[in-house]
Amino acid sequence: MAARRNRTLIRNADVIVTMDDNRRELAQADILIENGAILSVGASAKVDAEEIIDAGGCVATPGLVNTHHHLYQTLTRAVGPCQDSLLFGWLKTLYPIWARMTPEDMFLSTQLGLAELALSGCSMSADHLYIYPNGVRLEDTIEAAGTVGLRFHPTRGAMSIGESNGGLPPDTLVEPEDAILKDAVRVIDSFHDPSDGAMVRVGIAPCSPFSVSTGLMKDAADLARDKQVLLHTHLAENDEDIAYSLETFNCRPGQYAEDLGWTGERVWHAHCVKLDEAEIDLFARSGTGVAHCPCSNSRLGSGVAPVRRMRDAGVRVALGVDGSASNDSGHLLAEARMAMLLQRVQNGADAMSAREVLEIATRGGAAVLGRERELGSIEVGKRADIAIWDISGLEAAGAWDPVAALVLCGPMPVRDLLVEGRSVVRDGSLCTVDSTEIAAAAAARVSRLME
Repeated sequence: MAARRNRTLIRNADVIVTMDDNRRELAQADILIENGAILSVGASAKVDAEEIIDAGGCVATPGLVNTHHHLYQTLTRAVGPCQDSLLFGWLKTLYPIWARMTPEDMFLSTQLGLAELALSGCSMSADHLYIYPNGVRLEDTIEAAGTVGLRFHPTRGAMSIGESNGGLPPDTLVEPEDAILKDAVRVIDSFHDPSDGAMVRVGIAPCSPFSVSTGLMKDAADLARDKQVLLHTHLAENDEDIAYSLETFNCRPGQYAEDLGWTGERVWHAHCVKLDEAEIDLFARSGTGVAHCPCSNSRLGSGVAPVRRMRDAGVRVALGVDGSASNDSGHLLAEARMAMLLQRVQNGADAMSAREVLEIATRGGAAVLGRERELGSIEVGKRADIAIWDISGLEAAGAWDPVAALVLCGPMPVRDLLVEGRSVVRDGSLCTVDSTEIAAAAAARVSRLME
């Protein structure tokens, strides 16, 4: 019996930003999708399709990719005592609040954060969950992601060195290292899907060099290689981070990472604000990826990451919104705008174009998460993760260049978002979850955390 055909036609887009190898931009063009894959791109003859999406007045791009987040933090935005803190002080304030979180909090915060990302055109997101209080498990976030409909790359994070042993987190939030590794095996075996078109892929992600031991970093790298999954952590985020590495390990973060097996194509690090030239060269030679989080780096006063130098050296760079507590927003297109502006502040007005930062937000993210064969561009045979942006409204009115307007104007919400060919956002509203219900539930849970 023949498989049931399910076709969707995106018709008459003003511009399709393909992000293919030639960076083609197609005017007045169509995208035909069949069973979650892109069947044709360009001018389509009359075709039969179960669904037709009129994209007149719109720009179509690949779905944006978020490569660093702490979704559990979505319930701790704009917390008063740490609104103006540097990283370490910020963490010390929030750890006791996070220690009160429950599995229900994790589920809801993930729903809320991913729903917000979807409305900003994000079709795939990583998540770094490194606290597991009160019975929390990684699958609390995986189940929530399934309700929203985004591709999800959760990572089994961890902290193992508490205050009593010289670490930053309270002892209540750290775990025994053997239990961490055992649970990492469990979640990989249970949820990781290596197949093309996978909706869930699991990684391993000890929180940071100042919250886990050298032994755990090594063991995590060995386990990731054995299981053929990705590795992730924070690295070289600010001056405090560099000082800690020099004092504790007698080397810079890049050397520490290399010595422990934390470089290579299956590794990506968040922030990397303070990488020096030798570390940039190391990351370029080894294929190590970077999740650049410009709004969070600005919010915490960490500095401006050397993205221009990284890109020129050949480092794979992607975008991340980081945890909502250090960004207070989850708008990935706004993150792209900030990335572009900060590079211009640091290096001049011609340092980064709107199109280059859109490439970082799409192709760049897919490459860092190991999905470049399937995602990151609008090409025949790739999975149908597509964002459609209405440029006919006030945000872009008067713009001469509709593609650049996505970054230079706005910020604007996505009009339609398809993931694996399925609608997640339609006409600016979520199709999969009720945003009003999520917001109300979040308010109730925040009230409990504030008590």
